[in-house]
Amino acid sequence: MTSSATDPARPLPRPAPSRPAYLVLGGASLSHFINDMTQSLFLASYPLFKGGFSLSFAQIGLLTLTFQVTASLLQPLVGRYTDRHPLPYSLPFGMASSLSGLLTLAFASNYAMLLAGAVLLGMGSSIFHPETARLARLAGRGAHGLAQSLFQIGGNLGTAIGPVLIAFFVLPHGRPALAWFAITALIGVAVMSALGRWYADHLRARKAAGPVAAPEQHPPALVRRVMTVLVLLIMSKFFYIASITSYYIFYLMTRFGISEHAAQMDLFVFLAGMAVGTMIGGPVGDRIGRKRVIWVSILGTLPFTLALPYVPLSATVALSGIVGLILASAFPAIVVYGQELMPGRVGTVSGLFFGLAFGIGGLGAAALGLLADRIGIVAVYHICAFLPAMGLLAVFLPDLDGKRAARA
Repeated sequence: MTSSATDPARPLPRPAPSRPAYLVLGGASLSHFINDMTQSLFLASYPLFKGGFSLSFAQIGLLTLTFQVTASLLQPLVGRYTDRHPLPYSLPFGMASSLSGLLTLAFASNYAMLLAGAVLLGMGSSIFHPETARLARLAGRGAHGLAQSLFQIGGNLGTAIGPVLIAFFVLPHGRPALAWFAITALIGVAVMSALGRWYADHLRARKAAGPVAAPEQHPPALVRRVMTVLVLLIMSKFFYIASITSYYIFYLMTRFGISEHAAQMDLFVFLAGMAVGTMIGGPVGDRIGRKRVIWVSILGTLPFTLALPYVPLSATVALSGIVGLILASAFPAIVVYGQELMPGRVGTVSGLFFGLAFGIGGLGAAALGLLADRIGIVAVYHICAFLPAMGLLAVFLPDLDGKRAARA
């Protein structure tokens, strides 16, 4: 019998280097920081838009819906296409679209231009996330949870710093000051161009090395069932996050009578907690399994969200940080779990999950805006407190890590 080691008809999979490409992961994380910072500047500018254009909560929700649905509809399509036809040099074009959106928002003269700026930001995200998530997985070289966390931590830090930048740089000088942050987007274009070259070189090297063994596929019925559960978990997570990113400032100002500047800083606590949670979720999932992280991070948030609407200001801010930390640890684990459930479809899974995050957040923001106009912003948070209870659905997720270890 001819061994597989000498059988030319059965090429062996190439061994992956043991250490992740940290320089590439750092570049991907920095780019994610810049990309999501521009989005966070958009979300944190809502009080400026509301006052400058006399917008209702429903119109604020429509802004979020426009941005996030644009991203959510395009991301899975981009991811599916690039699974078959990778586009390394599409990365700087995504950042350039975000840059254009930021400039449009800075100099908008009416509500329609605000919506146009939201569309450009959404297009930038739709191009950025699927391909950069694939690049991060390649650069992780087997440490997929760590790579996903390093990639996502940049985005969460960028999201967290947005309210601080608005409070200290934009509020004192007005909405046109947003244009200054186009400089960071230009830096992002340069970084993404360099990452595109690394990605292209990597693809050429893989093609030259020959084919690899096809990854083992899971039964289609299992994939459909598990993907449904993951989508519902993402829905509960990002619906709640939408209530914070879009309306938490108004909630604090209404319930506690604090200034907009102080509310922006309090929002930073929640966003900073999310950044820390994102960094924790991926590596912990590598060690103890993705399912355990998903289970704890979503359902474990419930006691804190239930308490948040009933406590004083200082406790509200502290609880928001805890909620952000626990809740955010789920997403790196969910993304890697989905990639392992559907091997060979990294772009499709990444585009679908990031797209769902944007789309569900947008729909949530629009629905909550309409609800806030009817029952008040404070009452909205009493309702949203129950959303993490959907974490109970994690009981239906199979233990992919355990099955993989058993096969090994």
